[in-house]
Amino acid sequence: MHKKFVYFGTPYVASDTLAILIGRGYVPALVITSPDAPKGRGLTLTPSETNALAVSHNIPVLTPEKITPEIVEEIKMYGAEYGICVAYGKILPQKLIEVFPLGILNIHYSLLPKYRGASPVEAALLNDEMVTGVTIQKMVRALDAGDILAQKEVAIEAVETTKDLRPRLVTIGAELLANTLPSFENGTATFTPQDASQFTHCGKIDKSEGQLDLAGNAKTNWAKYRAYAESPGTYFFAEKNGKQLRVKIITASLSKSGEFTPDRIVPEGKKEMNYADFMRGQ
Repeated sequence: MHKKFVYFGTPYVASDTLAILIGRGYVPALVITSPDAPKGRGLTLTPSETNALAVSHNIPVLTPEKITPEIVEEIKMYGAEYGICVAYGKILPQKLIEVFPLGILNIHYSLLPKYRGASPVEAALLNDEMVTGVTIQKMVRALDAGDILAQKEVAIEAVETTKDLRPRLVTIGAELLANTLPSFENGTATFTPQDASQFTHCGKIDKSEGQLDLAGNAKTNWAKYRAYAESPGTYFFAEKNGKQLRVKIITASLSKSGEFTPDRIVPEGKKEMNYADFMRGQ
């Protein structure tokens, strides 16, 4: 029998991780996720991916706007020994962390202490890293500064974008966590403190960071395209018929000679097309 735990998570990163844990026999006593959010053209209020998965497995769900003292007391009632947090989207207060005798484990998608913060996958691609990884850490009040339970290095393919790399890291991280949980639950796991002198930080990404200057540095454009392919996306401005059009990049490439070129694009107000056709005025 596994010890009771509470799972915190919201987007597909969290739901995909939870699906793997459930498949390995780790079913949470409770899932905490963000409230329903408007999605689609109709802005219909829609449960998070993690909420939907939990409901499909008959797992109780809470969707608090904030982690209030009342919510902490409600979580206490489930008698869980520990928590697991994956892309929950909210900072967990110290009083909540202290609810769990064994603490809260978190999956972070970098080799901590490198790239602490909100965008480790994007940061690795922006900085043209050849290797990144996954870290299982024990949560503390300071951001991503907890002791390390397990780590695994992951090679980055030369043409991978966040759309490719993040799902790979999610699967690797979930399997690493599942493989580590037995020793964690029976008290034989070893935790290693992070070397704080080696930490780097990566913050939240603003949509404006996705703007490219096609006449600028090709390697910089390529790095941004790879890093922001999933969100917020990359774009450039082009003048057509005396108007400045915002053009979204769908796919792009970097030639052997080092030239960055958009391949498939969506000009403002138009359908997806080839960049070459757009440049010819078609």
